[in-house]
Amino acid sequence: MSKSPAQDTSNATPKLRRAAAGSSAAGAASLVKAVPKVGFVSLGCPKALVDSERIITKLRSEGYDIAPNYDGADVVVVNTCGFLDSAKQESLDAIGEAMAQNGRVIVTGCFGVEEGRIRDAHPGVLAVTGPHQYEQVVEAVHDAAPPLHDPFVDLVPPEGVHLTPRHYAYLKISEGCNNRCTFCIIPALRGDLASRPANHVMHEAERLVKAGVKELLVISQDTSAYGLDIKYAESPWKGAPLKAKFLDLSRALGDLGAWVRMHYVYPYPHVDDVIPLMADGKILPYLDIPFQHASPSVLKAMRRPASQEKTAERIRRWRDVCPDLAIRSTFIVGFPGETDADFEQLLGWLKDAKINRAGCFKYEAVAGAVANDLAGAVPEEVKEERWHRFMETQKEVSADLLGAKVSRVIDVLIDEVDDDGAVGRSKWDAPEIDGSVFLNGDVSVKQGDIVQAKVTDADDYDLWAERL
Repeated sequence: MSKSPAQDTSNATPKLRRAAAGSSAAGAASLVKAVPKVGFVSLGCPKALVDSERIITKLRSEGYDIAPNYDGADVVVVNTCGFLDSAKQESLDAIGEAMAQNGRVIVTGCFGVEEGRIRDAHPGVLAVTGPHQYEQVVEAVHDAAPPLHDPFVDLVPPEGVHLTPRHYAYLKISEGCNNRCTFCIIPALRGDLASRPANHVMHEAERLVKAGVKELLVISQDTSAYGLDIKYAESPWKGAPLKAKFLDLSRALGDLGAWVRMHYVYPYPHVDDVIPLMADGKILPYLDIPFQHASPSVLKAMRRPASQEKTAERIRRWRDVCPDLAIRSTFIVGFPGETDADFEQLLGWLKDAKINRAGCFKYEAVAGAVANDLAGAVPEEVKEERWHRFMETQKEVSADLLGAKVSRVIDVLIDEVDDDGAVGRSKWDAPEIDGSVFLNGDVSVKQGDIVQAKVTDADDYDLWAERL
């Protein structure tokens, strides 16, 4: 747990995540009937993780238990990722592992749209469904391992079953995306934007906070487009109408008393209106914006907004309103047609905009993506060299920004505690993808506590602090 500033462990690039949920209904072992158990492997992004949580919540409400390993499971559900070819291969490997260890496997998730490819590789899978097809997954589980319908094991906590630690949870506000970026196949996998009613989102958020969740991580494919598809429809919340609109939802979530972190926010003009909420402490001073590049020609080829000079100026204006604002983003290097000049422009913009946290991907020709037909493929060795240069530049930007926080008093949300001390996060750090705050030797705090601490040291990605 303890870590010294001399170590360099970058959390700058998101990774595919695999989550195995372990849960046991109280007293289940004493029942005469054997409780059916489902194993679960969840791959991909937080949005897929929320899908897994919803499926598990439904299964638990029907009396299923969640097996902690393959051996104890009557059936295994693998929630796949299909965003990149490398992700598809990891999904195939996970399916193969589940087939070898258990033999009764149901496949769902984004890669599920390629059923033929899955069945060619693993013809013995019981069923294949696509993304957010919750009912079909549950029906497939019913066929493989019928539920008991016993009220003693049907009980589920009101906030549902989650694969995250108890003190934070992802809150999905919509499905799908209306954008048509040339490198992305998400709309083909998940469809166009489909927003949840605002009061549905708020009821879920309130249940989570009442259950002890300290941080709500708001996610979707395009968070700032929330409500566009339903014409920002109003729904009743706390005796008043609440619009399904980014600003209105942000304000309502900020009233719940938890940390609220915004992910996957496209920089539409109305995002400006949310910055004062951050300055006032209603929601966290953090925006996860997928800029992807800075060169106008590359952005045009990507079908992305191509005015990064104006975007850098907007970021400066945001920080005038909220000086503590942290920007996380993702970028792609080696996109077809990217020249040396384009890449140098990206590095310059990265330093000018002072991006706090950045993940970088080397372009992959994903099957079905429009970008595959673009001219000017970049050699793999050039992609690799540019990736390393990008990460080195970002490391320098991050180190400068974190160094300026030494001697400040900050709030820290505690994620882990062991004999060596505690590890937490600041308001500028999302779990798993950003940095950490180390409280070496402090063992008197608990997971989920929010404490005040004085920053004593910093390195490229992390902070060290002492609790006040």
